[in-house]
Amino acid sequence: MARSYDTLSQAVNDLQARGYTDELTLHDECVICNGNNTALHPDDFIIDEFHRFEGESNPSDESIVYAIRSVKHEVTGVLVNAFGPDATSLNQTMVDKLATHR
Repeated sequence: MARSYDTLSQAVNDLQARGYTDELTLHDECVICNGNNTALHPDDFIIDEFHRFEGESNPSDESIVYAIRSVKHEVTGVLVNAFGPDATSLNQTMVDKLATHR
């Protein structure tokens, strides 16, 4: 069942309640699990779901939240990133991975 959220905070809170508790940070070549400082390269994780949020009046409010899982590294977490004008610079492999959403 696809879920829908009105705000980024609702999405993050619900994902955390559903077990996506690791805090993840996006880097140009990988995703970092902040809790155990593990680098997740594109082949190391899958995206279970994602949700985009667009600011009504400010383009800098555009963001996307990913529910990410890595069986290999025992990580299940949330990654929040900007898209649009404030998007992070990524290598092509990461761009491809995040664009597939699976």
